[in-house]
Amino acid sequence: MKYQVPENPVKNREEGALFDKRREADFTPLVVIAALMAACYLAANIMAVKIIDVFGFSLFQAGVLIFPFSYMLGDVLAEIWGFRTARKVILLAFLCNLLFTGVTALGVLLPSPAYLSETADAYNTVFSYMPRIVAASFAAFLAGELTNAWVMAWIRRLTGVRLLWVRTIGSSVAGQLLDTLIFCTIAFAGTLTTRDLFIMIGSLYLVKIGIEALFGTPLAYAVIGRLRRYFEAREKAPV
Repeated sequence: MKYQVPENPVKNREEGALFDKRREADFTPLVVIAALMAACYLAANIMAVKIIDVFGFSLFQAGVLIFPFSYMLGDVLAEIWGFRTARKVILLAFLCNLLFTGVTALGVLLPSPAYLSETADAYNTVFSYMPRIVAASFAAFLAGELTNAWVMAWIRRLTGVRLLWVRTIGSSVAGQLLDTLIFCTIAFAGTLTTRDLFIMIGSLYLVKIGIEALFGTPLAYAVIGRLRRYFEAREKAPV
């Protein structure tokens, strides 16, 4: 059996412990990235209920402030762990949101005392609308994030480790376009005028790309650089 030395029980325990510590250390960064992606996804869906009005135009929903960072995390996943791992984490975030939607929808159906009617009404208003938001988000998130991760990996095959900014921004241009079109159409068609819907799609897309370029890409550089140094140090560590 690997890592076992039958004739030396002490060495068995030492090497087994070393193996467990390495496995735990290697697992930790991926867990953090996956948790942050799921958190960004959940927060964006809740915030999407709030429409931001600018100069009389329903330009975008509040979730745009956090959602681009889930794409940044997708870039980190694809760059460090590859498309297959990125796809698994994206699907995990999807399942987390599905669970969240299910339990909050159940909460809408449960009775509440009369003296808390205002609180119950506020809860019901937000989470009764959530299923439509989530249905839109499910389709948009899967299409957009998987496209983002695939394009990121595809460009990396062409450029190698160079030109990270081309991969992060290029993949977001493709992924965010699909995401915005699908999300806005499913979530808001019929509730906004056609004019406001098109304005929302265009402005939302530009804001997402702007946040990605100005904040997401520098943050991706920092996180990816830190992870590369971390794994390089682990490879050089004595056995």
